[in-house]
Amino acid sequence: MTREQQSGSTELGRFLRARRARITPAEAGLTAVSGLRRTPGLRREELATLAGISIDYYTRLERGRETRPSPSVVDALARALLLEEAEHEHLRSLAALAARTVPEQPTAPGRTVRPGVKLLLEGLRPHPAHVVGRTNDLLAANPSGLRLLAGLDEWPARQRNIARYVFLHPAARDLFHDWNTQVRGCVARLRALAGTDPDAPDLTRLAGELLLKSPEFARLWERYDVKGSTHGRKTFHHPEVGDLTLGYQSMELEGTPGHRLIAYYAEPGTPDYDALVLLDLLGAEPSTPRTAPNREASAG
Repeated sequence: MTREQQSGSTELGRFLRARRARITPAEAGLTAVSGLRRTPGLRREELATLAGISIDYYTRLERGRETRPSPSVVDALARALLLEEAEHEHLRSLAALAARTVPEQPTAPGRTVRPGVKLLLEGLRPHPAHVVGRTNDLLAANPSGLRLLAGLDEWPARQRNIARYVFLHPAARDLFHDWNTQVRGCVARLRALAGTDPDAPDLTRLAGELLLKSPEFARLWERYDVKGSTHGRKTFHHPEVGDLTLGYQSMELEGTPGHRLIAYYAEPGTPDYDALVLLDLLGAEPSTPRTAPNREASAG
């Protein structure tokens, strides 16, 4: 077995174990049996039965000794584990990685943002927007897109990473109204990448750093969640412009090594939009002292 197959089989087995532990017999439609269960979720034999495969075959899958599960087996396991669409697709990717026989040398993706994309960022002002890499490195931003993440501009450009920010920057917990949701989304995106490219140098460096420095990251990393959100609304408690609630949309940039454009928006004429205008002005003047202004006075 190649090193890549070993990594893929290990990731496949870890994902199956983690998801099996989170499904109760009742959720899986099994009849409750009296007595103490040592397993928090489904037993191996229970999952194998639900998926219609032998216990021996499933055990070999989970232990990384089987590297070529058929599409029908993968789909049966996804149904038994009650996986949602994104999780099901992730399981397919893990199975494909485990079956790969030709090793690929992992490389860190490029960080260059095309000039046209930078023009788009400027054109979105005053709405905050930034471009991130596949591991959430901040590659480019318009003034409010950087200033929205309070304190991130104090870090050197190569250190600016949204996952690193939400777990390690002292301002992040106070900035996000629902910090727990924010960090779960960051970990889910990194975990999805770990499933398909486990030896990627940019991922291993970032995950290794966060595992050492953040107990919260370590706990979420072991849950093997792979679902991330691409749109919705977020509320910020910003130290410079006060509270604001913004819609957001994440978009994949085709023809790039996993770059995404993330844009935030507010309806013109609303207090939230006025806050964005002020944030954009502050972001365009890096030397402005960081004191919380009076939003009403600024808008008037």
